[in-house]
Amino acid sequence: MIMKSDLYKIDNSVEKILNKKSTLFLDQKEFKEVTAKLRKGSYKVYYPYKDSEKVILYCDKIPGVTLFEIKSFTPLRHQDILGSLMALNISSSYLGDIIIDKDNYYFYVLDELSSFISDNLKTIGSSSVSLTKIDLDYLKDYERNYEKNEVIVSSLRIDNVLSKVIGTNRDKIIEKIKNKEVILNYEVLTKSSINLKENDVFSVRKYGKYKFVGVTNHTKKDNLVIEYLKYI
Repeated sequence: MIMKSDLYKIDNSVEKILNKKSTLFLDQKEFKEVTAKLRKGSYKVYYPYKDSEKVILYCDKIPGVTLFEIKSFTPLRHQDILGSLMALNISSSYLGDIIIDKDNYYFYVLDELSSFISDNLKTIGSSSVSLTKIDLDYLKDYERNYEKNEVIVSSLRIDNVLSKVIGTNRDKIIEKIKNKEVILNYEVLTKSSINLKENDVFSVRKYGKYKFVGVTNHTKKDNLVIEYLKYI
C-alpha cells in the first residue's frame, strides 16, 4: 500500500525533473518509481559514493550536498544516529546514507539543512558528539562492508528465513510483521508468506539490515543452504 505522502513525493520528484530541478534524496524504491515515470535520458543520477543507496536525480547542475563526519568518544549505532537526526524534526528526504566504517561515522545531508544540523546535533543517544564538514570526494570510492553468513532453512518464506537469521521462532517473526517492524525492499512487509528472491533487501527493527544472496546448496534432507549478507 502506497501512502499519500509517498505518492506526493513521487509526483513532486517527477515534476522537479520536468522543470529541470533536482530532487531530494530518494531511496531505491522511490528511485524506481520516479524513473519509471520519466523519459530515459531526461535526468542524471547523483551517487554520493559508488555503493550509495540514497541518490538524487538532477538535470544540469549537481545538487549541493554536505558530508559530515561525526566525532564521538563512544561507539555509535546506525539507528541511534538516524534517531537523533529525526529528533531534530527534519524529513529523512533531506538525508543521504549514514555510513559506519569501523569506528568512523559519516552522513550526507542537503546543503540547505547542513547549518541547522551542525548547530543542533550535539548528542547521539547518551554520547556528546561534534560534526566536521569534510570533502565530498573523501568517500567517493567507499564500498559498503558486509558480513557474509549461511543458514539452513526449509523454505524461502520470509518468516522462515528471518527466524533463522535473527535466531527466534516464527511466531515472533509473524508478530514483528504485524507490528510493522519488518521492511522488505524498502516497503513495510505485510505478509509472512512471501518467498525471498535473489538480492532482496530486508531489515528487522533492532536487529539490522540484510541482503538475500541466494541458495548455495541443498542438504540430504532437501533443506536449503542460503547465503545472506548483513550490513555492517
